[in-house]
Order: sequence, then structure tokens, then C-alpha cells
Amino acid sequence: MRGLLQRVRGARVEVAGEIVGAIDQGLLVLVAVEPGDTREHADKLLHKLLNYRVFSDEQGKMNLSLKDVGGGLLLVSQFTLAADTRNGMRPSFSTAAPPALGAELFDYLLQQARARHGNVASGQFGADMQVHLVNDGPVTFMLQI
Repeated sequence: MRGLLQRVRGARVEVAGEIVGAIDQGLLVLVAVEPGDTREHADKLLHKLLNYRVFSDEQGKMNLSLKDVGGGLLLVSQFTLAADTRNGMRPSFSTAAPPALGAELFDYLLQQARARHGNVASGQFGADMQVHLVNDGPVTFMLQI
């Protein structure tokens, strides 16, 4: 399971011109599910997302987590993060989970996030989404579980 974490000042997801998820300060996370992923992987990713120290403390050092700052968490499913890009000029998606597994684990991750953190929003699995964000820093990390 992969999560592309971006610290944002604000982010939103639109589907067919309507906002389906939005946050102010917090983390926008693009999530890819791979074939061998399980709920345990989703739990580990969520733990890292809530506790990874990417927000600045009073001295300007990255010492605070999403939980510490009470920021929003915007989860967006993005199977293209699992693409194999090592060969050729076109990505292969054989390394992405089948849609049913992707949907199941993304939904599980979202449910667990909502149970553990007060400010959670999401995109819409499988939809053509437009993602708008103001990356803060910029700060971006690829987390692989």
C-alpha cells in the first residue's frame, strides 16, 4: 500500500463539478492499493498518516503530527501510484490491486480514519476526480507499507 502524503494549507476534490471532500490545513493523501495488501497494511498506513511528524513546531522543525495540529485528512484513491514505470514509455498497471480489492481496502482505510480522527474527508473511489490543493512548503512524502 502506498500513500503520497502532501502537507496542505487546503485541498478539495470535485466530481462532475461538485465538491465531494475538502479540508483546510492538513494532509492530502493519494492512496494506491497493491495486490498483496491487507487490512493490516491499511492500519499501518493510517497509523503513520496520523502520527508522521511533518508540521512545524515553534522552532520551525518538523516535530508535529496531524494529530498534534488537529488538521484535516483528505484521502483520495489513486491506482496510478501503483503503476510499474520501469520499462517502455507507457505505464503498466499490473502492479495495482484489482478494483474490488482496491475499493474494499480504501473504504476500510476511510472508515478507520473517521473512527480515529475527527476531521476526515475523501474523494470518490473510481470516479474522474479533480483534485485542488495548496501544497504547504512544499512538503511531500511517499509512504510505502
